[in-house]
Amino acid sequence: MTAESDVTTCFRHPKVESHVRCTRCDRYICPDCMREAAVGHQCVECVKEGTRSVRQARTAFGGKISAVPLVTYVLVGLNVAAYLLELARPSLVDRFGMLGAGLLGPHGGHYLWQYPYDPVLRPEGLAGGQWERLLTGSFLHMPPDEGVGMIHIVMNMVSLWSIGRVVETQLGRARYLALYLLSALGGSVLVLLVAPDDLTIGASGAIFGLGAAYWLMGRRLGYDMRAVNQYMTGLLVWLVVSAFMTSWEAHLGGLLTGGLVTLAYAYAPRDKRRTLIQAGACAALLVLLAVLTWVKVSGFTGVMA
Repeated sequence: MTAESDVTTCFRHPKVESHVRCTRCDRYICPDCMREAAVGHQCVECVKEGTRSVRQARTAFGGKISAVPLVTYVLVGLNVAAYLLELARPSLVDRFGMLGAGLLGPHGGHYLWQYPYDPVLRPEGLAGGQWERLLTGSFLHMPPDEGVGMIHIVMNMVSLWSIGRVVETQLGRARYLALYLLSALGGSVLVLLVAPDDLTIGASGAIFGLGAAYWLMGRRLGYDMRAVNQYMTGLLVWLVVSAFMTSWEAHLGGLLTGGLVTLAYAYAPRDKRRTLIQAGACAALLVLLAVLTWVKVSGFTGVMA
Protein backbone atom coordinates (compact mmCIF):
# COMPACT_ATOMS: atom_id res chain seq x y z
CA MET A 1 0.00 0.00 0.00
CA THR A 2 1.07 3.60 -0.65
CA ALA A 3 1.83 5.62 2.42
CA GLU A 4 -0.63 8.44 3.08
CA SER A 5 2.24 10.95 2.94
CA ASP A 6 3.04 9.87 -0.64
CA VAL A 7 -0.44 10.67 -2.00
CA THR A 8 -0.49 13.80 -4.17
CA THR A 9 -3.63 15.90 -4.56
CA CYS A 10 -4.86 18.70 -6.80
CA PHE A 11 -3.75 22.11 -5.54
CA ARG A 12 -7.26 23.49 -6.18
CA HIS A 13 -9.10 20.44 -4.84
CA PRO A 14 -7.03 19.02 -1.95
CA LYS A 15 -9.36 16.05 -1.47
CA VAL A 16 -8.88 14.79 -5.04
CA GLU A 17 -5.88 12.56 -5.69
CA SER A 18 -3.83 13.62 -8.70
CA HIS A 19 -0.65 12.46 -10.44
CA VAL A 20 -0.55 15.01 -13.32
CA ARG A 21 1.37 18.27 -13.12
CA CYS A 22 0.64 21.55 -14.90
CA THR A 23 3.33 21.97 -17.56
CA ARG A 24 3.60 25.68 -16.75
CA CYS A 25 3.56 25.97 -12.93
CA ASP A 26 4.37 22.31 -12.14
CA ARG A 27 1.53 21.99 -9.60
CA TYR A 28 -0.63 18.86 -9.41
CA ILE A 29 -4.02 19.15 -11.11
CA CYS A 30 -7.09 16.93 -11.24
CA PRO A 31 -9.11 16.15 -14.40
CA ASP A 32 -11.53 19.02 -13.66
CA CYS A 33 -8.65 21.51 -13.63
CA MET A 34 -6.82 20.18 -16.69
CA ARG A 35 -6.80 22.23 -19.90
CA GLU A 36 -5.27 20.96 -23.12
CA ALA A 37 -2.01 22.70 -24.03
CA ALA A 38 0.46 22.43 -26.89
CA VAL A 39 2.45 20.06 -24.67
CA GLY A 40 0.67 18.23 -21.86
CA HIS A 41 -1.92 20.03 -19.71
CA GLN A 42 -2.12 23.34 -17.89
CA CYS A 43 -4.15 24.43 -14.89
CA VAL A 44 -7.01 26.96 -15.10
CA GLU A 45 -4.93 29.79 -13.59
CA CYS A 46 -2.06 29.35 -16.04
CA VAL A 47 -4.44 29.30 -19.00
CA LYS A 48 -6.00 32.58 -17.83
CA GLU A 49 -2.58 34.12 -17.29
CA GLY A 50 -1.47 33.02 -20.73
CA THR A 51 -4.58 34.52 -22.32
CA ARG A 52 -3.90 37.88 -20.65
CA SER A 53 -0.29 37.89 -21.82
CA VAL A 54 -1.13 37.11 -25.46
CA ARG A 55 -1.64 40.25 -27.53
CA GLN A 56 -5.11 40.30 -29.10
CA ALA A 57 -5.26 40.37 -32.87
CA ARG A 58 -6.40 43.66 -34.41
CA THR A 59 -7.94 44.67 -37.73
CA ALA A 60 -5.99 46.74 -40.24
CA PHE A 61 -7.60 49.84 -38.71
CA GLY A 62 -6.86 49.00 -35.08
CA GLY A 63 -10.18 47.49 -33.96
CA LYS A 64 -10.67 44.21 -32.13
CA ILE A 65 -11.39 41.32 -34.44
CA SER A 66 -14.88 39.85 -34.01
CA ALA A 67 -16.45 37.15 -36.14
CA VAL A 68 -20.04 38.23 -35.43
CA PRO A 69 -21.13 41.69 -36.72
CA LEU A 70 -23.23 42.27 -33.62
CA VAL A 71 -23.57 46.06 -34.01
CA THR A 72 -25.04 45.69 -37.49
CA TYR A 73 -27.57 43.18 -36.22
CA VAL A 74 -28.56 45.52 -33.37
CA LEU A 75 -28.89 48.53 -35.70
CA VAL A 76 -31.12 46.61 -38.09
CA GLY A 77 -33.22 45.45 -35.15
CA LEU A 78 -33.59 49.00 -33.81
CA ASN A 79 -34.68 50.32 -37.20
CA VAL A 80 -37.23 47.56 -37.68
CA ALA A 81 -38.54 47.98 -34.11
CA ALA A 82 -38.90 51.73 -34.66
CA TYR A 83 -40.83 51.10 -37.87
CA LEU A 84 -43.23 48.77 -36.11
CA LEU A 85 -43.80 51.46 -33.48
CA GLU A 86 -44.50 53.95 -36.28
CA LEU A 87 -47.18 51.67 -37.67
CA ALA A 88 -48.81 51.56 -34.24
CA ARG A 89 -48.33 55.30 -33.56
CA PRO A 90 -47.87 57.33 -36.77
CA SER A 91 -47.46 60.52 -34.69
CA LEU A 92 -43.93 59.37 -33.80
CA VAL A 93 -42.71 60.57 -37.20
CA ASP A 94 -43.84 64.16 -36.56
CA ARG A 95 -42.41 64.13 -33.05
CA PHE A 96 -39.05 62.44 -33.61
CA GLY A 97 -38.22 63.03 -37.28
CA MET A 98 -35.34 65.40 -38.01
CA LEU A 99 -36.68 68.98 -38.06
CA GLY A 100 -34.59 72.10 -37.69
CA ALA A 101 -37.30 74.61 -36.97
CA GLY A 102 -41.06 74.77 -37.20
CA LEU A 103 -44.07 76.15 -35.38
CA LEU A 104 -46.68 74.03 -33.65
CA GLY A 105 -50.24 75.27 -33.33
CA PRO A 106 -52.40 74.79 -30.23
CA HIS A 107 -54.37 72.06 -31.97
CA GLY A 108 -51.38 70.24 -33.41
CA GLY A 109 -51.07 72.08 -36.73
CA HIS A 110 -47.55 72.44 -38.16
CA TYR A 111 -46.29 75.69 -39.66
CA LEU A 112 -43.05 76.76 -41.31
CA TRP A 113 -40.74 78.70 -39.05
CA GLN A 114 -40.89 81.65 -41.50
CA TYR A 115 -44.62 81.91 -40.76
CA PRO A 116 -45.40 85.27 -39.07
CA TYR A 117 -44.79 84.63 -35.40
CA ASP A 118 -47.91 84.36 -33.29
CA PRO A 119 -47.71 83.92 -29.49
CA VAL A 120 -50.19 81.07 -29.83
CA LEU A 121 -47.67 79.12 -31.91
CA ARG A 122 -44.70 77.56 -30.19
CA PRO A 123 -41.36 76.48 -31.69
CA GLU A 124 -40.77 72.81 -32.47
CA GLY A 125 -37.82 70.86 -33.77
CA LEU A 126 -34.32 71.79 -32.71
CA ALA A 127 -35.49 75.38 -32.34
CA GLY A 128 -37.88 74.11 -29.68
CA GLY A 129 -35.14 72.31 -27.77
CA GLN A 130 -35.85 68.86 -29.24
CA TRP A 131 -32.18 68.01 -29.78
CA GLU A 132 -32.83 64.28 -29.85
CA ARG A 133 -34.22 64.69 -33.37
CA LEU A 134 -30.64 64.88 -34.68
CA LEU A 135 -30.38 61.10 -34.21
CA THR A 136 -33.91 59.76 -33.72
CA GLY A 137 -34.86 60.77 -37.27
CA SER A 138 -32.22 58.34 -38.53
CA PHE A 139 -34.14 55.39 -37.09
CA LEU A 140 -37.51 56.28 -38.61
CA HIS A 141 -38.75 55.61 -42.17
CA MET A 142 -41.60 56.56 -44.47
CA PRO A 143 -45.00 55.11 -43.57
CA PRO A 144 -46.54 52.69 -46.09
CA ASP A 145 -48.96 55.33 -47.40
CA GLU A 146 -46.41 58.10 -48.01
CA GLY A 147 -43.71 58.65 -50.61
CA VAL A 148 -42.00 55.42 -51.63
CA GLY A 149 -43.66 53.65 -48.69
CA MET A 150 -42.13 50.48 -47.30
CA ILE A 151 -39.51 50.44 -50.07
CA HIS A 152 -37.75 53.11 -48.01
CA ILE A 153 -36.98 50.89 -45.03
CA VAL A 154 -36.52 47.74 -47.13
CA MET A 155 -33.82 49.33 -49.30
CA ASN A 156 -32.07 50.87 -46.30
CA MET A 157 -32.05 47.68 -44.27
CA VAL A 158 -30.85 45.56 -47.21
CA SER A 159 -28.01 48.04 -47.71
CA LEU A 160 -27.19 48.12 -44.00
CA TRP A 161 -27.23 44.33 -43.81
CA SER A 162 -24.97 43.83 -46.84
CA ILE A 163 -22.44 46.63 -46.45
CA GLY A 164 -22.60 47.08 -42.68
CA ARG A 165 -21.32 43.59 -41.92
CA VAL A 166 -18.29 44.09 -44.17
CA VAL A 167 -17.40 47.47 -42.70
CA GLU A 168 -17.90 46.32 -39.10
CA THR A 169 -15.63 43.32 -39.63
CA GLN A 170 -12.87 45.58 -40.94
CA LEU A 171 -13.20 48.36 -38.37
CA GLY A 172 -14.21 46.56 -35.20
CA ARG A 173 -17.37 47.28 -33.25
CA ALA A 174 -16.46 50.52 -31.47
CA ARG A 175 -15.05 52.28 -34.53
CA TYR A 176 -17.94 51.06 -36.66
CA LEU A 177 -20.56 52.36 -34.24
CA ALA A 178 -18.82 55.74 -34.05
CA LEU A 179 -18.76 55.89 -37.86
CA TYR A 180 -22.46 55.04 -38.12
CA LEU A 181 -23.64 57.55 -35.53
CA LEU A 182 -21.41 60.38 -36.77
CA SER A 183 -22.58 59.78 -40.35
CA ALA A 184 -26.20 59.91 -39.22
CA LEU A 185 -25.48 63.10 -37.29
CA GLY A 186 -23.63 64.64 -40.25
CA GLY A 187 -26.63 64.00 -42.47
CA SER A 188 -28.97 65.67 -39.97
CA VAL A 189 -26.69 68.70 -39.62
CA LEU A 190 -26.61 69.28 -43.39
CA VAL A 191 -30.40 69.05 -43.45
CA LEU A 192 -30.46 71.64 -40.67
CA LEU A 193 -28.15 73.98 -42.60
CA VAL A 194 -29.81 73.67 -46.03
CA ALA A 195 -33.45 72.70 -45.44
CA PRO A 196 -34.25 73.35 -41.77
CA ASP A 197 -38.03 73.30 -42.20
CA ASP A 198 -38.07 69.89 -43.92
CA LEU A 199 -39.11 66.92 -41.79
CA THR A 200 -36.53 64.27 -42.65
CA ILE A 201 -36.44 60.59 -41.70
CA GLY A 202 -34.41 57.55 -42.71
CA ALA A 203 -31.13 55.74 -42.08
CA SER A 204 -29.81 56.71 -45.51
CA GLY A 205 -27.38 59.31 -44.18
CA ALA A 206 -25.64 56.72 -42.01
CA ILE A 207 -25.67 54.17 -44.84
CA PHE A 208 -24.09 56.66 -47.23
CA GLY A 209 -21.39 57.12 -44.61
CA LEU A 210 -20.82 53.35 -44.57
CA GLY A 211 -20.61 53.43 -48.37
CA ALA A 212 -17.89 56.07 -48.24
CA ALA A 213 -16.06 53.96 -45.65
CA TYR A 214 -16.32 50.84 -47.83
CA TRP A 215 -14.81 52.66 -50.81
CA LEU A 216 -11.96 54.27 -48.87
CA MET A 217 -11.13 51.04 -47.04
CA GLY A 218 -11.04 49.23 -50.37
CA ARG A 219 -8.48 51.65 -51.72
CA ARG A 220 -6.43 51.55 -48.54
CA LEU A 221 -6.35 47.74 -48.35
CA GLY A 222 -5.94 47.10 -52.08
CA TYR A 223 -9.31 45.45 -52.74
CA ASP A 224 -10.41 44.52 -56.23
CA MET A 225 -12.04 47.91 -56.82
CA ARG A 226 -14.42 46.80 -59.56
CA ALA A 227 -17.11 45.59 -57.16
CA VAL A 228 -16.41 48.47 -54.75
CA ASN A 229 -16.68 51.05 -57.55
CA GLN A 230 -19.93 49.52 -58.75
CA TYR A 231 -21.41 49.88 -55.28
CA MET A 232 -20.17 53.46 -54.97
CA THR A 233 -21.55 54.34 -58.41
CA GLY A 234 -24.94 53.03 -57.31
CA LEU A 235 -24.80 55.23 -54.21
CA LEU A 236 -23.95 58.33 -56.24
CA VAL A 237 -26.77 57.62 -58.71
CA TRP A 238 -29.16 57.24 -55.78
CA LEU A 239 -27.83 60.54 -54.40
CA VAL A 240 -28.98 62.28 -57.58
CA VAL A 241 -32.29 60.43 -57.80
CA SER A 242 -33.00 61.07 -54.12
CA ALA A 243 -33.12 64.80 -54.80
CA PHE A 244 -36.59 64.16 -56.21
CA MET A 245 -37.75 61.51 -53.73
CA THR A 246 -36.18 61.81 -50.28
CA SER A 247 -33.50 64.00 -48.69
CA TRP A 248 -30.33 64.49 -50.73
CA GLU A 249 -29.00 66.71 -47.93
CA ALA A 250 -29.00 63.83 -45.44
CA HIS A 251 -27.37 61.54 -48.00
CA LEU A 252 -24.62 63.99 -48.89
CA GLY A 253 -24.01 64.94 -45.26
CA GLY A 254 -23.65 61.29 -44.28
CA LEU A 255 -21.37 60.59 -47.24
CA LEU A 256 -19.00 63.46 -46.42
CA THR A 257 -18.96 62.74 -42.69
CA GLY A 258 -18.36 59.02 -43.18
CA GLY A 259 -15.54 59.81 -45.58
CA LEU A 260 -13.81 62.10 -43.09
CA VAL A 261 -14.11 59.58 -40.26
CA THR A 262 -12.73 56.78 -42.42
CA LEU A 263 -9.79 58.89 -43.58
CA ALA A 264 -8.85 59.31 -39.91
CA TYR A 265 -9.21 55.55 -39.35
CA ALA A 266 -7.25 54.57 -42.44
CA TYR A 267 -4.32 56.99 -42.32
CA ALA A 268 -3.62 57.28 -38.59
CA PRO A 269 -0.07 56.06 -37.84
CA ARG A 270 0.09 52.37 -36.93
CA ASP A 271 1.65 52.76 -33.51
CA LYS A 272 0.53 53.35 -29.94
CA ARG A 273 -0.93 56.72 -30.92
CA ARG A 274 -3.35 55.30 -33.48
CA THR A 275 -6.39 54.84 -31.25
CA LEU A 276 -5.85 58.25 -29.63
CA ILE A 277 -5.57 59.99 -33.00
CA GLN A 278 -8.64 58.21 -34.37
CA ALA A 279 -10.69 59.06 -31.27
CA GLY A 280 -9.45 62.65 -31.38
CA ALA A 281 -10.48 63.02 -35.03
CA CYS A 282 -13.97 61.71 -34.24
CA ALA A 283 -14.23 64.06 -31.25
CA ALA A 284 -13.10 67.04 -33.34
CA LEU A 285 -15.68 66.25 -36.00
CA LEU A 286 -18.37 65.92 -33.34
CA VAL A 287 -17.43 69.34 -31.95
CA LEU A 288 -17.57 70.86 -35.44
CA LEU A 289 -21.05 69.44 -36.05
CA ALA A 290 -22.18 70.67 -32.62
CA VAL A 291 -20.91 74.20 -33.31
CA LEU A 292 -22.62 74.34 -36.72
CA THR A 293 -25.84 73.14 -35.11
CA TRP A 294 -25.67 75.65 -32.27
CA VAL A 295 -24.98 78.59 -34.61
CA LYS A 296 -27.87 77.66 -36.92
CA VAL A 297 -30.36 77.02 -34.12
CA SER A 298 -29.36 80.25 -32.38
CA GLY A 299 -30.45 82.10 -35.51
CA PHE A 300 -33.88 80.50 -35.31
CA THR A 301 -34.41 81.25 -31.67
CA GLY A 302 -33.45 84.89 -32.28
CA VAL A 303 -36.10 85.21 -34.99
CA MET A 304 -38.77 83.50 -32.91
CA ALA A 305 -38.06 85.44 -29.74
